Amino acid sequence: MTTPSTSTKDGTSLIAILDELSEMLSQARAMPMSASVLVNRAEALDLLDAARSVVPDEISAADDVLHGADAVLSQAREQAADIVARARAEAERLVASDAVVAAAEQRAAQLVAEAEARAAELARKGDEYCDRQLAQFEIDLGAIATQVRAGRDRLASRGVGPRAQDRTQDRTQDRA
Repeated sequence: MTTPSTSTKDGTSLIAILDELSEMLSQARAMPMSASVLVNRAEALDLLDAARSVVPDEISAADDVLHGADAVLSQAREQAADIVARARAEAERLVASDAVVAAAEQRAAQLVAEAEARAAELARKGDEYCDRQLAQFEIDLGAIATQVRAGRDRLASRGVGPRAQDRTQDRTQDRA
């Protein structure tokens, strides 16, 4: 029969102890006409004692692993929460920045529209002023032209100037 190894007696691995116990049972001599086997009682009891002594260490190691995993999980959750908080803050900053840009663009568009409307109004008023002045000049020039024509007609009636000669020629042609 197999004797427990040193590592299993030290209680380093429950799995190794169970493997050794399983090997011992599979290699034991079978009892004729039964499913029973002959096993060295002392060896089997040593393996069971070793297993019992290893179980608290294995459970303690498993608890340590679980606590470590809990600590890692807790740290990961804290980091995730921190990342989410920073992402939200950045998103709010970007939204605020976008809102400022949008407000500035809206105000700029409003100022351009107001300037264009003001420019169109000034151009319309300028055109109206020019039209009024030209109409007045037209009236004044019409009056001046009438006065000039009347003055020339008076001169022509006295026989002075080119119109007087034109009238004289017209009279001679009429007689002919």
